[in-house]
Amino acid sequence: MNFEDFAFPSRRSNIIGRNGMVATSQPLAAQAGLDVLKAGGNAVDAAIAAVATLCVVEPCSTGIGGDAFALIWQADEGKLYGLNASGPAPRALTADLVRRQGHTSFPAIGGLAVTVPGSLRGWQLALERFGSLGLDTLLRQPIAYARDGYPVSQRIARSWALSTEKMSRLPDSKRVWLPDGRSPHAAELFRNPEFATTLQTIADKGYDAFYLGDIGRQIAEAVQADGGVLTQDDLAAYQAEWVEPISVAYRDGFVFHEIPPNGQGLTALLALNIARQFDLPALGYGTADYYHALIEAMKLAFADAHATIADPRQVNVPVEALLSDSYTRPRYGLIQPDKALQPTPGSPQTHGDTVYLTVADGNGNMVSWIQSLYMGFGSGITAGRTGVQLQNRGANFSLEPGHANEAAPGKRPYHTIIPGFITRDGQAWSSFGVMGGFMQPQGHLQVGVNLVDFAMDPQTALDAPRFNWLENKQVALETAVPDDIRHNLQQRGHELWEKGKPLHYGGGQVIVRDPASGVLIGGSEPRNDGTAVGW
Repeated sequence: MNFEDFAFPSRRSNIIGRNGMVATSQPLAAQAGLDVLKAGGNAVDAAIAAVATLCVVEPCSTGIGGDAFALIWQADEGKLYGLNASGPAPRALTADLVRRQGHTSFPAIGGLAVTVPGSLRGWQLALERFGSLGLDTLLRQPIAYARDGYPVSQRIARSWALSTEKMSRLPDSKRVWLPDGRSPHAAELFRNPEFATTLQTIADKGYDAFYLGDIGRQIAEAVQADGGVLTQDDLAAYQAEWVEPISVAYRDGFVFHEIPPNGQGLTALLALNIARQFDLPALGYGTADYYHALIEAMKLAFADAHATIADPRQVNVPVEALLSDSYTRPRYGLIQPDKALQPTPGSPQTHGDTVYLTVADGNGNMVSWIQSLYMGFGSGITAGRTGVQLQNRGANFSLEPGHANEAAPGKRPYHTIIPGFITRDGQAWSSFGVMGGFMQPQGHLQVGVNLVDFAMDPQTALDAPRFNWLENKQVALETAVPDDIRHNLQQRGHELWEKGKPLHYGGGQVIVRDPASGVLIGGSEPRNDGTAVGW
């Protein structure tokens, strides 16, 4: 790993340590996780402490009213575990119910969009299997921040302000999130005493206090009052689950791992499978050929993903067939070197507001954890006096009759949030992720290629300018991409988003571990408020 080969503008250097490392999208949360490691906790303990803190200090992006996924490397077993803590639709929700209300696409705001919050059951599953500290210990810092207040960071303040109209719609949301009728400014102290009480209740009484107790009652009542059909029985019936990660062998012993559907990690693997057909170093980093190859691979991957990804408990998702060489080769063959494709799905036989964090401890354990409300502040609903904002994951359901992802009772929607992991020669090498709706698999592709094909260090891999494919032939490029490259891509038929027009290009964290020395190298997204911390 050469720290000098590439130089992109950044606000920070790599963080290098040996005993432990945490990288999150908000510095207070990173420190909370590191404090747990220093107190003797392991990577899973620290991950839960960090994400619980993020639920307080980055409330527009995450909360216990949302979902989570994780990839957890256990060093003593040499094994990667997958965790799916995404909740299903209420049992009374059908596509016909939504269509009868006049909707042609699934609504993104309000009670209909609320699916069962899964994140807390994910915390439970992870801690019961791998944790070493109690939930009361891990929630101590986030409870203090919620009760006593914390200073709001810069980019989070900006995102919060963008949700002012949404959070003004309902009295409970306006009271909690817009004190004095506005969002908090950067560096202004914000308190959420109602959420502090909720977290303390969970710390004292356990996870069932959320799903079975008065908190769950308030959640169901708030959703139903805003047109939804979620009941407390839906909450009570939910359990997170362990899943087998899916993967593709990339090159030189590197293997990329993702969570299987209903998550969109398959999209990243589809794109990586096509990208590995190219000799990317020969094309050259940042050339028009490089961007063209990755954009085209991403377009084809999304075409297949949107056609097939759904809840595998209710529909067949042909993961093995989609990732096979026999399917990948003809998809790669569709790419023309001088012409942008109009993407269409193949036929195999058989907004993003989110938080991503990664943790590594001194024993070689690593955690890749992602958690989200989906869009900014999710559905816009805050549950009574709990201080809990509720996700709008139902917005990702299809209303097209017969579509694999068509809304149905108890069905989990196509899910955008995805944690990433890379092994090298069978050993843990990198825990990484990039949050941001449909930017996420695009970020996994670009950051992953930077790490593996171009041997960039973590911070450089995150600093590098990105593209964001939007739809059809439309693609956005960050302003750091030179004008001659932009012009070349336009000549090939790519329809470029206006230069400098505001658009999110994701927010990521990366930790790379040297398997020989155990040294940890971490980077954090320059486009967010986050940081990596280590010792």
